[in-house]
Amino acid sequence: MRSFSTRRSSPILAALCIALTATVQAQNSPGPQPAPLPPPIAAPADTPYPGTISLLVDVTNIADRILTVHETIPIKGREITLLYPEWLPGTHSPSNPVEELAGLVITANGKRIPWVRDRVNMYAFHIEAPKDATALDINFQYLAPLDPRRGRISSKFADVTWNSVLLYPAGHLSRDIKFETSLRLPEAWKFACSLDVKSQNGNLVQFKETTLNTLVDSPLYAGANFKRVDLSSGPDNPVYLDVFADKPADLEITPEELQYHKNLVIEAQKLFNSRHYDRYDFLFSVSDTVGGKGLEHHQSSEDGSRANNFTDWGAGVSGRALLPHEYTHSWNGKFRRPADLWTPNFNVPMRNDLLWVYEGLTNYYGNVLTARSGLRTPEQARDVWAQIAAGFEISPGRTWRSLQDTTNDPIASSHGAVPQIWASWQRAFDYYPESDLVWLDADTKIRELSGGKKSLDDFAKLFFGINNGSYVTVTYTLEDIVKALNTVQPYDWAGFLRTRVYEVSPGVPEDGFTRGGYRLVYNDNEPEWLKKAEAVRGISFATSLGFSVKSDTGGPDTHGGIDQVWWDSLAFKGGITPDMQLQAVNDQKYTPALLRETILAAEKGQEPIRLLLKRGDEFLTVSLDYHGGMRYPHLQRVDTTRDRLDAILAPAK
Repeated sequence: MRSFSTRRSSPILAALCIALTATVQAQNSPGPQPAPLPPPIAAPADTPYPGTISLLVDVTNIADRILTVHETIPIKGREITLLYPEWLPGTHSPSNPVEELAGLVITANGKRIPWVRDRVNMYAFHIEAPKDATALDINFQYLAPLDPRRGRISSKFADVTWNSVLLYPAGHLSRDIKFETSLRLPEAWKFACSLDVKSQNGNLVQFKETTLNTLVDSPLYAGANFKRVDLSSGPDNPVYLDVFADKPADLEITPEELQYHKNLVIEAQKLFNSRHYDRYDFLFSVSDTVGGKGLEHHQSSEDGSRANNFTDWGAGVSGRALLPHEYTHSWNGKFRRPADLWTPNFNVPMRNDLLWVYEGLTNYYGNVLTARSGLRTPEQARDVWAQIAAGFEISPGRTWRSLQDTTNDPIASSHGAVPQIWASWQRAFDYYPESDLVWLDADTKIRELSGGKKSLDDFAKLFFGINNGSYVTVTYTLEDIVKALNTVQPYDWAGFLRTRVYEVSPGVPEDGFTRGGYRLVYNDNEPEWLKKAEAVRGISFATSLGFSVKSDTGGPDTHGGIDQVWWDSLAFKGGITPDMQLQAVNDQKYTPALLRETILAAEKGQEPIRLLLKRGDEFLTVSLDYHGGMRYPHLQRVDTTRDRLDAILAPAK
């Protein structure tokens, strides 16, 4: 039989040839043989893509949550592969759902031409253009989830992520592909974005030409209720808080709250002694309609909190580190990035080995800046660290899985698409909070070894303060981290990080507390800020009975719903599972206050705590012989040790 060459054939003909070859092989072999894979998609090369891609996104169909897209892509040659972005910086995973792209129609010279999806890579589309075609006209829709808590589009607000509304040609680095982008908004809506505006005619906005990597890294918020707040520390450091709300009253910021946010910019500049953006925009939604968010970008961040973020300041202490965390990413994660987390385009897989630096060190700096700016009091900051440590003290997953291995979770779990049943045993995104303790340990160690002359702040200036004013990414490796730490303060930092990050370490890393002049203790005193936080995020009895209960914000069906059960806890051993609903406590209808009072009363008695639970149509009674109180975690001052913790949390001099 005549052989077919697929070297120069079209993708459609190649697919037919591969199928025919597989049939012939099957007929001439004693058993099944693997079918050949399709030809590989062209790897990205550092060569300019010829011409500029035109992109128009229409956001006016807010009612249906549908964004309409038109692209014009100049082409040379007949065969082209278009990619829908898959791997997104900041999510550390293949997290851009291609199933939300619909209605794809491609034309050239006014005539419709077919496209074929790659049989292996669902994010790749092969096109064979007519010989005389110089451009492809592409139309499709982005179908955002109707639930605005997932899709972040409502009747009053839209979070436009460019990666959801474009296709781009394979074979080039993202920085080598140019886009000229336009956006049509609903009437009277305002917008905020770090892209530079070229022109605006009514509700049609045209942005200046930019590269694909910058475009995807520059999301846009738009909405009916908008307020822009100037947080700039000076003319050379323009920073803005762009607030979008469900209603105008939620936009009001008190002078004290405004000063805290201005302090954040000042303290970050003192910490890093540099900036790596032309202008920085906190894109901030305060809403009970759209879901919350926190995603870093180089010159902006996508942030979202509840509608009462400003109007009930005391209720938001637990989430107050959101803006400091995402702002820190402008230095750590965007300007400086782990080498294996930098990719040439948005369809090359990432590797997450250093997320304990990218996210973990950012988490530490974020919590420190939250206290230094006044967004949290020092006592609140210490309480947050105490809660982190207490959570690990009751989570035995550290006995079998290293901190470093948890950095694989964004890829392994599709970024939390399916909630873990036994999170305290399986371990999920522990590289965030546990790294907080590791870096606190490192900070206090530097301060101890240097006699207070050096700290992790010196590492921040050395490592992230280079190339001031530039936002061209500089990558780093573990060796770079160790070298910089040794430059600040000589020590066995390689061994320090190996034992705490890369090896299984059952002990919770609490040396930062003890070296910092504190110790972790438990008592019945619940912090005031935690009482308000529980109304939203649910109530935890983790350090006492070993489970947490969902909040009632989801309606009556969530009342008493068990959220988590800690592995090997009293609740676990008693047979309580996360699919149950708590009905009664000691024969009385469950309320959070009743269970708390019952736990406190049990400290003075010997009777067990009886819980009635429901799973489907079945009821279960569990008796927990517990008399240890609520056990809220706190950090208690140890006068015999130098107070290094408060020095870390104090505003920089």
